[in-house]
Amino acid sequence: MDERSLVDLMRSMGVSDETVARVSRLWGKSAALNGGRTHLLLGHLLDTAAVAALMWDGYLSPSLRRRLDEISRGRGRAWFMWVCGIHDCGKACPAFQGLDEEEAAPVRAAGLTWGRLPAGKTRKWRHDVAGGAMLRARMRREWADDEAAAWVWPLVAGHHGAFPSASGLRVPYPDALGRGAGWTETQQTVVDVFTRAVGFDAFAEVKPAAALRKAEQLALSGLIVMADWIASDSASFPGLADAREISPAGAMRRAELAWSKLGFTPGWGHLVMPDRALAPLEDRLGVSPRASQGELVERAWSMPVPELLVAEAPMGEGKTKAAFAAAEILAARFGLNGVFVAMPTQATSDPMYGQVLEWVRSFDPALESQVALLHGKRGFNRRWVQIWREGRPDTADQPDGSVWDDFGAIDEDDDFGWQPNAKVREDAERAGPPVWFLGNKRGLLTPFAVGTVDHLLYAATRTRHVMLRFAGLTGKVVIVDEVHAADVYMRQFLLEALRWLGQAGVPVVLLSATLPPAQRQAFVDAYLSGVLGKADTEEPVPTPAGYPCVTSAFAVDNRPVVESSRTPTPAWRKPVDTHIEWLADSDKEGAAVASAAREAVRDGGVVLVVVNQVDRAQAIYRELTKTQFDGQLHLLHGRLSTGHRAERTERCLRLMGPEAGADRPERMVVVATQLAEQSFDVDADLLITDLAPVDLLLQRIGRLHRHAGTRRPASHSAPRVLVTGVSPGPQGGRPRFLPASERIYGRWSLLRAAALVAEAAGPLDPKAGDGRRGSGVWPIPAVVPDLVARAYGEAPVCPEGWDEEAAFRTWQAKEEQRRERAREFALTRPREWGTTTLEGLHYAGNRMKSEEDLNAVVRDGDSGVEVVLVCRGPAGFTALDGTRLGMHGEVVVDDVVERLLAGSVRLPAALSNDGRALKPLSGWAAHPWLRYARALVLEEGYAQLGKSRLSYHQELGLEEERG
Repeated sequence: MDERSLVDLMRSMGVSDETVARVSRLWGKSAALNGGRTHLLLGHLLDTAAVAALMWDGYLSPSLRRRLDEISRGRGRAWFMWVCGIHDCGKACPAFQGLDEEEAAPVRAAGLTWGRLPAGKTRKWRHDVAGGAMLRARMRREWADDEAAAWVWPLVAGHHGAFPSASGLRVPYPDALGRGAGWTETQQTVVDVFTRAVGFDAFAEVKPAAALRKAEQLALSGLIVMADWIASDSASFPGLADAREISPAGAMRRAELAWSKLGFTPGWGHLVMPDRALAPLEDRLGVSPRASQGELVERAWSMPVPELLVAEAPMGEGKTKAAFAAAEILAARFGLNGVFVAMPTQATSDPMYGQVLEWVRSFDPALESQVALLHGKRGFNRRWVQIWREGRPDTADQPDGSVWDDFGAIDEDDDFGWQPNAKVREDAERAGPPVWFLGNKRGLLTPFAVGTVDHLLYAATRTRHVMLRFAGLTGKVVIVDEVHAADVYMRQFLLEALRWLGQAGVPVVLLSATLPPAQRQAFVDAYLSGVLGKADTEEPVPTPAGYPCVTSAFAVDNRPVVESSRTPTPAWRKPVDTHIEWLADSDKEGAAVASAAREAVRDGGVVLVVVNQVDRAQAIYRELTKTQFDGQLHLLHGRLSTGHRAERTERCLRLMGPEAGADRPERMVVVATQLAEQSFDVDADLLITDLAPVDLLLQRIGRLHRHAGTRRPASHSAPRVLVTGVSPGPQGGRPRFLPASERIYGRWSLLRAAALVAEAAGPLDPKAGDGRRGSGVWPIPAVVPDLVARAYGEAPVCPEGWDEEAAFRTWQAKEEQRRERAREFALTRPREWGTTTLEGLHYAGNRMKSEEDLNAVVRDGDSGVEVVLVCRGPAGFTALDGTRLGMHGEVVVDDVVERLLAGSVRLPAALSNDGRALKPLSGWAAHPWLRYARALVLEEGYAQLGKSRLSYHQELGLEEERG
């Protein structure tokens, strides 16, 4: 890098002394918001470019580096430095330079003047938009290539998180951009000297030879933001107010020191191809490949380009390990350096995190510290805490592990109200994980990540800084487990994500045991729509030859190719006749269910009860405890405190999981809600389940007789399911459902599920007494694809008199309403997918203001407000577990904070409005974890919230009495 100062560099370029003086006065970071030291504009541009160079060398994936080389005539590194560093060129205008009177004085003294600037945020002209306007005009003039200008200027104009339209570049008032030759020459010189400093002889050389695709532009935009945020840390990049002290070489030295403290790695980097297709399964994962696993891996091995793979196989077939092996091959073939594994829930993410840790350690033990866990309760995952938080007392992070951010040094002309930033340790030899990624919106940027599918969906929403999330997905293989779990609303964001991932060349592996054919088709069409850059793509998916099966979708020479399994692939286990019976009961209290569970374990056994609402689970648990229960009894649902839920989940997995062995109880009943529906690796002898849509019902059955070698009582030698939550109605046997089940799933899907169950269990006949009859079977897993296809197909399946057609019309109307609601927040407008630039992407602005709001958006509504339960008595406050707090709730040590936060619980959605009015305790004001937490204070065991009286029971969890 050039050791000459920027002053000397400008003079060597023939810049006049007057212009040199003016450029040397332009400020980029004010002393007030930059650790007390002014930083000149060109200094920040060079700092950001230097960070970009190090990102290229030690962070970017080989695939992205290859693409940037392709569009820059082999000069990808320099071009990446330029596009990252040029982002703040718009600060060279009065609209920005006049923001701080103290900083503006030297600029005015150098001869750059302006009139009175308008006051108020609504009248400001943001420097990101100003930069886009300045560069757009110059690119069109000097590049003589409107198409190149059209996709490059939004990268600059959107670096604060939102992409304006071209009309938004209009100068709002005469002095905003500056008037006169002095401003024009100064702005041109800023661009020219920076361009020369990063290695180009002239601005014309920067013109790209080809365009990146829109999804690649979005990822690049996110990396620009990343470079800017790193270079804006005043601790690592202290201000330089003398242009004679600023040089390209000096900026690189500053960046190298900062980079060494961050602890970033390129993940896999250049991963070597295994010597044979099945080596990742056999050698790395220690698996004797099953036929379905082998097919998925062979597909990954043979595809000519990045692709979508949809793997459908029974529960317990080993889809996850097959996906890991496929990911290794895809990464090695296409130059990818990491993986994101998306799970349906927080509860399923935790065990998957453990699996991914073990897997990445097999490549290099050091990679373990590069695996992020992304969900709001990760602070209670012991392994994550051990790796990411222990030994870091000086990182003030939130309960979920995200760092409080201060973007004041970045957003000089914007006020987002974010909180003071915690300083990362200064030791350059710091070992351990890169804590920078703990910051808000940064988690996906880690090389390896496991988290809820929400984080994938967030990257498909029209929200500020969406590009940062999307950048974290590119360069990776994306695996989505239990993909069927996304309902029609969430699916709109998943389809949008698939379009962007397809265009970005990101391989995606979707896993499911119970995927309806229509969903498989929709996923394929969305991915190909992205690959082909078309608004609508319809490429029929061939019907797979059997089950398990694999479907692949890709394009060669802009022609779509879709393939499915052509020959039947044998399942690992032969079909097992699972006995299906009715247990008629549509009473919320669930007395019949409790009685059946008690009877089932009389001679021993482990029973799993899965019901559709928390109140019903609590009622069944209470009924079981009315008389002495001879065995273990556990309750698991979403209104348990964070600590209790984590403890019970871990206990159930230990007692019923694959490694239970001698710990497996002789008699046990676990009463759970949908938490136990999927990715809950437990083995029950008997399943009692509320009726649910067929695909979800089959998922619950996947917890039954799941593991080979489990010892069972003779009475439970064959798998058996009692389907409840439904009772016969008076007219034609039309079933009655639990009201909560209808609210959650809709009547039509429950009617069809009831009809399909009745084919095996016999009809719900009022004359059958308690409704239990029949001994029909479902051969699991062979029957799974047929049941799912019929459940979601067009042919009627219900008996006459069930009003199936009317229920379908109601269901269809609600589904369409939900689709439309989701489209309001999707990243692109319907039918605008084919546009080629990011211009105007944020056409409706930023509607979401917090992560909590964003979660509600992708989950279709309010999922409930989280509160921290505290108790108040004569001696003051205590945490839920009895730990003493100060008179005003003060805490002294972190251990107490964690105990306090273990008492967090989510309120029922109906209480969200009342819950948002709750405030932190006054003693929490100074603590970064607690200052924004909502306290629900229990006095004498109760709290009044709106019209509800709430209490918390150690076993039952949060209980609500409605007034």
